[in-house]
Amino acid sequence: MSTEPRIDLHTHSSVSDGTQTPTELVRAAAAAGIDVLGLTDHDTARGWDEAGRAAAEAGVALVRGMEISTRYGGPGGPGVHLLAYLLDPTHPGLDAELDRVLGGRGGRVPAMVEALRGLGIRITVADVEAQATDSVATGRPHVADALVALGVVGHRDQAFAEYLQEGRPAYVGRHAADLRTMVGLVADAGGVAVVAHPWGRVDPARLDGAALAGLRDAGLTGLEVDHQDHTDAQRRELRAIAADLDLVVTGSSDHHGTGKTDHDLGCHTTAPAELDRLLGRAAAAAAASGRAVPPGPGSRPV
Repeated sequence: MSTEPRIDLHTHSSVSDGTQTPTELVRAAAAAGIDVLGLTDHDTARGWDEAGRAAAEAGVALVRGMEISTRYGGPGGPGVHLLAYLLDPTHPGLDAELDRVLGGRGGRVPAMVEALRGLGIRITVADVEAQATDSVATGRPHVADALVALGVVGHRDQAFAEYLQEGRPAYVGRHAADLRTMVGLVADAGGVAVVAHPWGRVDPARLDGAALAGLRDAGLTGLEVDHQDHTDAQRRELRAIAADLDLVVTGSSDHHGTGKTDHDLGCHTTAPAELDRLLGRAAAAAAASGRAVPPGPGSRPV
């Protein structure tokens, strides 16, 4: 039996759009045999302290992070999610940009509700808010959960496919940070940046090797290669690009509790050697920034 640690670096709690509290998430990870867990709620660090306490009790090493909403190539460019690890969330420039992103999330809920009501669906903002009692910002996943609770759709994925994803009748745009700018802000805040599921939702032609090379030159540390949204062929190609650009390769579940189907904890994991590379670059970034940064995962099985 292998004694290699299981490392899942991309998960969400109810602080953003997961369905488990940070404590419940950490306990579920321990039960699933996860040794190192990355908590990466959307655009916030609010769950870190609770998760840290739970991780200490459960014997799980915690990597503190967040998943930041960005856009590549200007306002009309594709949306790209950026995983940021071991950064100082109080960095003034980063904090201000995250406030704008979170404001954009919550600000579009009334417009989405109005669009759904125009389709004959009896839904209210209160219905949506009831699904987001722990979250720092109400957003599309909570609208989706309200549609499930009202019996309009069977699950969150169906709500997105039929109503809420870009191009569907209740989609409403919002502010997202510029990707290159955010990569730099993460570095300034003493952290490291990894593009989440780079080809899962973005045309590979828009985020190809040349584009990723430019982001590497701007400070990008890694690519999340092993993810449920990637095909086997995409994983092979992304792994080759990462090797060519000397980028860290991560693998993760993108777990949301019951909020996402087929994203069980540990369904994809990060190799220990790649975590070591990520932590080494984070230490270098922290030293270069001169800022106080959150603790790393501490001791872990090797």
